[in-house]
Amino acid sequence: MADNSQKMSYHAGEAKGQAQEKANTMMDKAGNAAQSAKESMQNAGQQVQEKAQGAAEAVKNATGTNN
Repeated sequence: MADNSQKMSYHAGEAKGQAQEKANTMMDKAGNAAQSAKESMQNAGQQVQEKAQGAAEAVKNATGTNN
């Protein structure tokens, strides 16, 4: 009886370890996705800022206020 109990306990511990590893993997993937999204948003923001600066320069040039 104790032998069967030990096997069940071992398998329960093994399943717990596998579940923890899967959870860690999922958290890593979620972290990587969040980092990627952050970088994409930073790049998009930088592009918008550069376009706005270019538009401002074009207006200054067109109105002759960029001396």
